Amino acid sequence: MEHIKTYNAKEVKTPRGKVIVEGPVTTDKLASYEFHEDLIAFRPPKQQHRALIEISSLPEGRILIARVQDTIVGYVTYLYPDPMERWSEGNMVDLIELGAIEVIPAFRGCSIGKSLLQVSMMDPMMENYIIITTEYYWHWDLKGTGLNVWEYRKVMEKMMNAGGLIYYATDEPEISSHPANCLMARIGKNIKPESVQQFDQLRFKNRFMY
Repeated sequence: MEHIKTYNAKEVKTPRGKVIVEGPVTTDKLASYEFHEDLIAFRPPKQQHRALIEISSLPEGRILIARVQDTIVGYVTYLYPDPMERWSEGNMVDLIELGAIEVIPAFRGCSIGKSLLQVSMMDPMMENYIIITTEYYWHWDLKGTGLNVWEYRKVMEKMMNAGGLIYYATDEPEISSHPANCLMARIGKNIKPESVQQFDQLRFKNRFMY
């Protein structure tokens, strides 16, 4: 499967000024930008910047960013699921994972997350994928936002809905370990029925176990 990446961009006006949401960005472009020091949700900023650069160089890897001039203030990543995860077990060439989405606190509430997802889906190639995301409450910034688990989950679902991702049930143990965790997915228009069936089999592995 050829992973074609078509660049798109959108300008978002916020109370803190203009933000450019764009991508998928090239590896060179990504390396040339500054990475904001408040992007700390997953690992220290310099390490995360390096991780994004690595992902962008993968055939299927996609990084979309939100930037103020030459400083990245938000991003979303897409790549094949981790080999340790259930979702990689089918070796599906048409299933990719929205692995991480992050926006610095100063720009939260400015629709940057939604815009990152909307610009992602402007690429016609996204219709050739089942896009999944696994949401775990322990990754959420409950302290920084002041929201409780359910309020945060509602915000997260609304944001994912902006990119066409909706809730899907699953018996995956880590997701099932807390009721706020969830699987969300977007099934592209060009996905064949057998791929949907394979995805359903990955979602439910214990269906016939009593």
